[in-house]
Amino acid sequence: MRHGPGWFLSLSAYWFATSLKWFLVLLVILPAKVAELSPPEEKATRLGFLFGLGAVMAILGPPVMGYLSDRLGRRRPFLLLGSLLTALALLLLVHAQSYGLLLLAYLLLQVADDLATGPYSALIPDLVPRGERGTASGYMGALQVLGQVLGGVVGFLLPLQPQGYLAALLNLLGAGLSLRLVPDALPSRREETFLQAMAAPWRDRDFLLVYLTRFLVMLGFYLAQTYLQYYLADVVRFFGVLGRTLTEEPFQAVALLGLLISLGAALASVPAGRASDRVGRKPLIYLSGAGLGVLMPFLLLLPRYDLLLGLALFFGLFYGVYLAVDWALVSDVLRDPRAHATDMGLWQTSIVVPQVLAGAFGRPLDLLNAREEGLGYLVLFLLAGGFFLLGAFLVAPIRRAR
Repeated sequence: MRHGPGWFLSLSAYWFATSLKWFLVLLVILPAKVAELSPPEEKATRLGFLFGLGAVMAILGPPVMGYLSDRLGRRRPFLLLGSLLTALALLLLVHAQSYGLLLLAYLLLQVADDLATGPYSALIPDLVPRGERGTASGYMGALQVLGQVLGGVVGFLLPLQPQGYLAALLNLLGAGLSLRLVPDALPSRREETFLQAMAAPWRDRDFLLVYLTRFLVMLGFYLAQTYLQYYLADVVRFFGVLGRTLTEEPFQAVALLGLLISLGAALASVPAGRASDRVGRKPLIYLSGAGLGVLMPFLLLLPRYDLLLGLALFFGLFYGVYLAVDWALVSDVLRDPRAHATDMGLWQTSIVVPQVLAGAFGRPLDLLNAREEGLGYLVLFLLAGGFFLLGAFLVAPIRRAR
């Protein structure tokens, strides 16, 4: 029996809540709380420390929790406990009265998220037949970007504490919907040490290629996203359409571009996922990578805000195509059903590491721009385009996916 839209929406509900949660925490709540609880001269340093600490935990946590979930053959307890602790951590975060308490709340949030995310990410390979994984992946991609859109609206309209309450409530609701689909028990994995379990996927050529594909595409995305506001301020400057000024603030200009990217991604994800079930994953990855790679030079050739608005929508469409297929692609190549959560937990780090690397490009960007105006952005966007193309066409040698 084929699954209907309601089933796929329930499966993706926790991912929607997770996307909204991290959008609000990283872009709104955490910076605001750090500024509130820190001396002005230390707020950037303290915020950077929290981001760095969170990145390390996000790299280590999902594979560890995934391994424990595989060893026990259970997903439910991890998702249930992780979602409850996440809700508690969000409430502690928005009510923290000192930087020390804020740090503890953020650590709890990271542990809780890792506790749920590693096992949860195994649900598509666990539960979805190969012929429907593209559709499932498409729903995951659509709800991921819709969570970010709603996060933007909530962050704009609500004060900090109600933001935390709403994120906690949606986290519990999303977990409840997804938990209904999770079986009580799965085959537990064979006796294997933690280090053996972590090493095994890297000896699989197909898994390694899938990981590199996502790593490079995400690196291209975060290189472009991280410094886009500075590009608008330094190069584009005028934020208007048909001669009329929309805003004078770069952060508002980049927010509108981000909204259009998310809208395009949401529109493309489900149709692209369904298409990949019919024609295969690789053609959609090629289309996405080629489209994203070709668009990047136009950011440099057409430094006008009205044209960038149109490019943002097309960028979102191609990005949505990629989001629609990436979960399905990795699910297709996993070999051992008893190691799904471990392997998917490792695969999830292919998002976090590129974020860290993109942040490390800030200094070279400044140095190149100091040498020649705009040179840093030229190198940045051309690199991003190259990573999109390379990441997409690395799927060609993959054997266990078409």
